[in-house]
Amino acid sequence: EVQLVESGGGLVQAGGSLRLSCAASGFTVDDHAIAWFRQAPGQEREGISCITPSDGNIYYIDSVKGRFTISSDNAKNTVYLQMTSLKPEDTATYYCGVDDTCVYYIDYDIADAFSSLGQGTQVTVSS
Repeated sequence: EVQLVESGGGLVQAGGSLRLSCAASGFTVDDHAIAWFRQAPGQEREGISCITPSDGNIYYIDSVKGRFTISSDNAKNTVYLQMTSLKPEDTATYYCGVDDTCVYYIDYDIADAFSSLGQGTQVTVSS
């Protein structure tokens, strides 16, 4: 059974940092694409970053590029999202998802991609 468990969220002041973890079971992260998403209240879920550990390809949307870093630890079967220089607009519930490719991590709804998500972890950035 595919299972993803996010952790590491919390309350942080603007400019602070957090590291989110996405622990996977039931599959090997090295053989798949793992993406991070976030959803703020009243807004659509947004794909923000994706990694394919097997070839090292990494993708970010512009709003997080230079501030967030995605990485994987194959030994722990876990993917991380290091978030720095956090802004109030980063406040959201963060989810990780799995698929075969990062191609649709932004347009996931069109392709029905990344349908397997974890339960999410809340990140709140105060101003």
